[in-house]
Amino acid sequence: MSINCIAIEHKLELLFRAILTDFRLAPSGFQGIESGNVDRWFPWLRSLQQMTKDLLLAFDVGTSSVRAALVSQTGKILAFAAEELEQSIPQFGWSQQSPRTWWEGLVVSVRRVLGKVANGADRVASIAGCGQMHGVVLIDDAGELVLEEAPIWNDKRTRDLVAQFCAKQDTKALLPIVANPPTVAWPAFKLAWIKQNLPKTYDAARTVLMPKDYINFKLTGERRFDVTEASSSYLFDIRTGDWSEKVLKMLGLDPAKLPLIGQATEVLGVVTKEAAESTGLRAGTPVVVGAGDFPVALLGSGVTSPGTGCDITGTSTVITLLSEHPAADPIISNVRGIIGGWAAFTILDASGDAMRWARRTFHQQEPYSYEQMMSLAEGVPAGADNLLFLPYLNGERLARQPNSRAQFFGLTNRHTAAHLYRAALEGVAFASRKNIELMKSRGYRLDRMVTAAGGARTRLWLEIKASIYNTTILVPSEPECGVLGCAMLAGFAAGFFSSLESARADLVRYEGEILPNPRWSERYQKLQSVFDDLYESSEKFWDRLES
Repeated sequence: MSINCIAIEHKLELLFRAILTDFRLAPSGFQGIESGNVDRWFPWLRSLQQMTKDLLLAFDVGTSSVRAALVSQTGKILAFAAEELEQSIPQFGWSQQSPRTWWEGLVVSVRRVLGKVANGADRVASIAGCGQMHGVVLIDDAGELVLEEAPIWNDKRTRDLVAQFCAKQDTKALLPIVANPPTVAWPAFKLAWIKQNLPKTYDAARTVLMPKDYINFKLTGERRFDVTEASSSYLFDIRTGDWSEKVLKMLGLDPAKLPLIGQATEVLGVVTKEAAESTGLRAGTPVVVGAGDFPVALLGSGVTSPGTGCDITGTSTVITLLSEHPAADPIISNVRGIIGGWAAFTILDASGDAMRWARRTFHQQEPYSYEQMMSLAEGVPAGADNLLFLPYLNGERLARQPNSRAQFFGLTNRHTAAHLYRAALEGVAFASRKNIELMKSRGYRLDRMVTAAGGARTRLWLEIKASIYNTTILVPSEPECGVLGCAMLAGFAAGFFSSLESARADLVRYEGEILPNPRWSERYQKLQSVFDDLYESSEKFWDRLES
């Protein structure tokens, strides 16, 4: 939209407010007119007011931060803010966060972005959010939390429960129903663990929500799942498009605790007066259902057709290859796409999280910035002088043993902190390449890779990945692909786009591509085999460590 148009709209808005002021001075019959019910008296004034609704609010409940952004109809991020989060790890394999901190982070982030744009709150046409998937939030009838610390996606306290389930049930026969192998990540097993270990908490819960759904509830008072989150819960029947009575019965779970399932673009409700007072948003602003951060990032990065893969690196690294149907595979996981089809994926739980750990651990008194880390790592040759890093700081879900551990291998007294940083970057890529090869062995095709999320900003890491994957990597012009994907959902609901396909065509652009470095690729190919063998030989020690 042109500057002239915005100026005209601003003048119309001032005129609208002046008219309202005049009417409030009018006889008593007209004094009740407010912007919320003006259409009851003067519908043409409502049209003038709506002309100023030219912005979209996107939010993302991540693991390391809650982010909010104001986005224009052309996909330009006009204002962005993030509030950092911490994970609580009371023991190895556990990972949890307080939903209260998500809401507090959202309030701070939203107020910041609204304050950066003139008349920001008045101009928001629609709101859409995404968030970390698989975290289990429990609320009671009144909407109060009954579990203060929610187990999140990388929590692995359900290991024994999953093992028992696999021993008792024919999990291969369940694949056509749930389209996923049983893993510690799925909400089904987290909920079953809570029922077994915290029965009073389970009984007190009325509704199970995912992280972004909890934020939606705080904004609107409405309780809803979306189909992408449901499809990777291990409770969803892909044949019926609803919750699976069979699996719920197997796990002894109450179906009444599961909310209705909606589409990502459906309008869930509107911002309540209470939420408006907290966030600075306008009461009555529409909020759509939204989706998990992973499928939203795929949409926002333009990855919607088979043959194109996606590397989404934030706290974790998700490697995705698309297909028309879910992979009926005992190892590979699946999630429904927002536009359609399925995303087959593997996940490395600690990737960006590994760099965060290294940044803080190696310089505890005054942690280096990420830019300093990358500068040091860039001065080290490919292969970090024969230093390897297994990045399994939080275990993993794609493994024979989810209690896998991290380690440096090959350390000598000539290695410096720069070598450790480089090895950490390369270790994440080696682990991801291991997962890519697994998916290729199942018949998936990879012609090119698109990068998304925070990892898309670091050129050195992209060069390392391209050379280890031996694949060209496309770099989106807007690295905040999750924010852009949310803006597409909100924009479609607001009528800015005729379809999500047209929104993707209009908004997604690529600023360049990263080609493999032939010299690095040759070196990495040799080290990959050492990495893979090191992984295999280390498995026997993980159980011994825990015993």
